[in-house]
Amino acid sequence: MESRQKIVVLSGAGISAESGIPTFRASDGLWENHRIEDVATPEAWQRNPDLVQDFYNQRRKKALSVEPNAGHVALVKLEDFFDVTIITQNVDNLHERAGSSKVIHLHGELFKSRSTKYPNLVYDIDGWELKLGDLCEKGSQLRPHIVWFGEAVPMMDVAQDITEQADIFIVVGTSLNVYPAAGLVYAVRKGVPVYVVDPNSPAVHGRSNVTFIAEPATTGLTQLADQLIAGTLSS
Repeated sequence: MESRQKIVVLSGAGISAESGIPTFRASDGLWENHRIEDVATPEAWQRNPDLVQDFYNQRRKKALSVEPNAGHVALVKLEDFFDVTIITQNVDNLHERAGSSKVIHLHGELFKSRSTKYPNLVYDIDGWELKLGDLCEKGSQLRPHIVWFGEAVPMMDVAQDITEQADIFIVVGTSLNVYPAAGLVYAVRKGVPVYVVDPNSPAVHGRSNVTFIAEPATTGLTQLADQLIAGTLSS
């Protein structure tokens, strides 16, 4: 097991979109018909917690109605041959539902809640609904376990450390425009192969050994997984 190459995957909204989860922000700047400032900031929570709770309740309900796709499954398949860690910008649990065993969520987890006063108190959400009046064990209101705009990204240092250990780095379903997550591609060691799976081939500046696969996650990751596995079998 120790001799297995380490694959690190940075995944974004594009892979979830192929399962039917709307991408983070539409072309009109709205997220599910809401301004980001109204549903995804600490100020929004202070101003209108009912709206914020309802927004994430609907996101959970939607996430429960979809299934992992072939892209998610391809990443699980790689675990038979590689040490695979997924660093995801997505808050859904489709990677876990597909069977991936090591998933780091940079922007929080949709199916978890946490205490507003004691952020280390985190709980699984049973079903899709979190209500005002649902309290932590110390009596504080529970909020979505989501990293909102303006909040620190607590898993970023962990993600950076793991990225620096990668023997192969895969980017899928992200425009590489959302920081600090997008900066991880520049933490990959020099000479390590980077594969970018995205129909739009987002720019990666100042790196060599980058291969672009201009395909959706479902087809592109399936092709890449087969290629990488074939390489291990022939070596």
